[in-house]
Amino acid sequence: MIPHHPLRPVTAVRWRFDGEIASFGTTSGHRIVVGRWPVSPFGPIGDVMIETPDGTRLLIAPSDEVARFVASTYRFDSVEVAPVEVIRQPGRVAVAAGRLRADLIVGSRGWLGLLLRAVPRRVATAPAWATLVDPLVRTVLPGVRTRGSAGAGRREWYGAWDFHPLVSVTASWQGAELGTMAEVRPPVRFGFGSTPRRPSIVALTTTVQL
Repeated sequence: MIPHHPLRPVTAVRWRFDGEIASFGTTSGHRIVVGRWPVSPFGPIGDVMIETPDGTRLLIAPSDEVARFVASTYRFDSVEVAPVEVIRQPGRVAVAAGRLRADLIVGSRGWLGLLLRAVPRRVATAPAWATLVDPLVRTVLPGVRTRGSAGAGRREWYGAWDFHPLVSVTASWQGAELGTMAEVRPPVRFGFGSTPRRPSIVALTTTVQL
């Protein structure tokens, strides 16, 4: 390992993840966040974060490498490495991740989605834009933040460019049904912010500064 010279500036490295985050609660009390990342430093991947009714936070990641990165960026009580498959089709998302199975029905784009789509993609995904709109987002969507401090001293920005509500969700854990779709309440506690309270799927770019 080459030691860093005290007078040599350190260049920050930024990793980008382009894809979607779907979030929903269930009447059993589980709150689930599904990530689908067709473009990432690890190649096309998916991951799932679950908070159980008793507050236990679980990460399901498709490889040890992805698990280490995500677990060092967010906070979990347990990490499981297992195949994660997130299949996106028009109006639908199918999830098979470890012991979780879920089928998400996606609704039509509403006013928030139309507003996000009106912003040019290169602007919407820029960390500077995420910093600028963070106060507004926190007002419109309580608990949601577009910038903050991630784990291991990292900075993180969320640049959203589309938003759809979820119409319904069917989910099971180890074959046991988790009930019907519900709001994400209380907020999840994986990172510096939660997801929208209303079940939804957001298209976005996540930028992590290492």
